[in-house]
Order: sequence, then C-alpha cells, then structure tokens
Amino acid sequence: MTLSLTDLSAERVALLLGLSLFFGFAFEELYADELPRRPGGVRTFPLLALAGGALYLLEPRYGAAFIAGLLIVGSWIYAYVRREIEDETNAVEGAFIVPVCNMLAYVLGAVALTQPLWFCVAVAVAAVLLLGARRTLHDWAQRVPGSEVVTAGQFLILVGVVLPLLAGRPAIPHTTITPFGVWLAVIAVSTISYASYLLQRYVFPKGGTLLTSVLGGLYSSTATTVVLARRAHDEGMTAEIDAGIVAATAMMYLRILVVCSIFNVALGRELAIPLLALAAIGAAISALFFRMATPSNQATAFPNPLQLSTAFLFALAFVAVSMLATFAEQHYGRGGIFALAGIVGITDIDPFVLSLAQGDVAGIGTTTAASAILIATSSNNVLKALYSVVFSGRRAGAVPALLLGLLALLGVIAALAILR
Repeated sequence: MTLSLTDLSAERVALLLGLSLFFGFAFEELYADELPRRPGGVRTFPLLALAGGALYLLEPRYGAAFIAGLLIVGSWIYAYVRREIEDETNAVEGAFIVPVCNMLAYVLGAVALTQPLWFCVAVAVAAVLLLGARRTLHDWAQRVPGSEVVTAGQFLILVGVVLPLLAGRPAIPHTTITPFGVWLAVIAVSTISYASYLLQRYVFPKGGTLLTSVLGGLYSSTATTVVLARRAHDEGMTAEIDAGIVAATAMMYLRILVVCSIFNVALGRELAIPLLALAAIGAAISALFFRMATPSNQATAFPNPLQLSTAFLFALAFVAVSMLATFAEQHYGRGGIFALAGIVGITDIDPFVLSLAQGDVAGIGTTTAASAILIATSSNNVLKALYSVVFSGRRAGAVPALLLGLLALLGVIAALAILR
C-alpha cells in the first residue's frame, strides 16, 4: 500500500501514537526495575514510531528514507547489545528483547500508517502479550520436553506442508479418492487426537482416571481400554476403572459423530440420534460406577498419538479400506458393506468411517452408511470387551466387558432400526 501526505488522516496519526504509547507503557512497567539503563520506553517508542512513519512518507515508493532510518536504528541497537554482552558484571535478562522492542516500535510507525486497522492492533497487542508472558513462556519452555516440540512440528508439516502440496491432484487410480481428501481425513483425526492429548498432558495432568479416560476416548477408546485394563491387572479392577473404560467408549460415539458431520452433514444428521443416545447411555453407566468408586485422583498416562509414521499408515489404511468397501458394494451389495463393517471393527474403525463419510464408496446411500458405521462401532466394542478381560487378567474384567457388550448390542439394534 502506497500512502501520500494527501491521503494521511488524523485517525492514522492518532492510531500511531496510541499504539506506540500502549507499547511503551507496557515496556516501562516490565523493565523499569530490572533494566534502569535500558533504551526505549513510554517516550522513546512514540518518537521512534513517528520517525518511522515520517521517513516512510518522505519516499513511500521505494522506502529508501525508511530503510536508511532502519539502518541507523539498527546501528544504535548493535552498539547497545555489544555493550551489554561485554559488561559481564551487569548481565541481566533482556539484552536482546529490549533492542527488538525498539526496532518494532520504529516499524510500527509505518505499519500504523499503511496497514489495515486489525493488523496494526494485532501487532501491538501481540507484542505486549509476549512481553507480559515472558516468565510463563520461559516456564513452559523448561517444562515442555524436546520431543513435544518435534511432535508439534510434525503436526504443522501435516497441515501446512503436505496438505497444500496435494491440492488439485487427480484421484487415486481405481478409486474416487483424491490424495487431498485422504490427507484431509488424516488431519481431521489427527487434530482431534492431538488436541485431546495436549489437554490431558498440560491442562489436566492430574485430572484423575475418569477425566483422562474421557480425553483418551477422544483419540482412541481402544487404546484407553487397553491401558486401563493393564492398570487393573497391577492394581486390581475397581469401579473407577470400570467407569473409565465405559466413558472412553461414550466419547468414541461423540468423536465419530463430529468427524462424520464435518465431511457429510446428511450422514451426521442420520447418525445424530443413535450416536448421541449411545453416548448418553455410556455416560450414565460411567457416572453410576464412578459414584460407587473411591476416586484415587490418579491420572492414567497415554502416549502421544501424533506421529508422521502413524499418519502415513492411517492414510494407507484409509485408501485400502475405501477400495475394499467399493469392492464389497459392487460384488455383494449392502450385505458386503455390513460384513466389512464387522471386520474393520476389530482393527481401526476411523478409516472405514471416513471413507463412508466422504462418499468415496459409490452406490452407498446415507441409510446404509449410517447402519454400517453403527455396526463397526459395535464390532469395536466387542473387541474392547475382549481386551478388558484379557489384559486385566482378572475375573472382575468381565464387568466392563459386559457393559461394552451391552453397548454393542444397542448399536446393532440402532443399525437395524435405521434400515427399517
């Protein structure tokens, strides 16, 4: 945006002064005691902003005057940083933050005169928030292990690198699936899984068995059941663990409903009543057992579900299941889809659910897809019931197994009701 003196308004100048004063006041409050000799503050920042804005207006086409001023400010900052580094007896925190703030104040002048209002305010507010949260951010940096940073980077690769590269690619041979659609499904599941993991690990680290089971059910009720059953093997099966196993399955129904609704509103509408009803029944059973339990306030640790290798395997499973579903529908009709739903339930039902939600299986109506998804969830509940008995190694593991079997039966009844 090129701005001339004739286009300059009093509102823009007031915005420049207001934002630079706001930035300066925050800077003074944070560094007045720690850095009494620091450059910058409530007077310097507005002056720097005015200088930056005025120099930009002198030659807005190429910004030569503004760049010259930037070099002068940079030289001044270099002298300050060099002095602070050499003065080892007066080493304080902020040797680099202070000059960066001065540089930002200078640039803020040109930004306030040329950029949209929301961007100008966002820059100033973000700078103030980062200044005010420095101790909190330092604490987080010390608490968060390096592996978590790598995992966050992997998530950004999934969303910001791989997905854009796949846009516009043709469909995969012998299918109606596009690579973009496959990866969009991967991101949808990964986002829910990663968000639930972050909540469990950093927001509710001591949330107790029930809360961690609920969060664990958001990304994998099967994995949550296995973890709780193994804990029961070591500590003994309790009503609290029973409640956690059922609660994880209740959250599975909600997760499936959300994923289906994102990709297929009609399918989500068809599944809303049965899935919400099953989730409510599971939640009621879990609450009943939790009221009978003696809360231990012991959180159950679950592994980080987000890995690049896991994402690629999910994508391959998604394509494979979509091909199998198409084959089953073409050769065996509706019965083939239902048989496949029962089979995939003993593995990972998410690829099957997403393949039906995205409509990648030609010839399957909404009613058939909804019934098949309910059958898949019931099959998965039977698998979890078996896990609860096998991994707990105790006869008491039959209690959650029976409860999961009840939910499986109700799921099949709901699927038959939809078909009628």
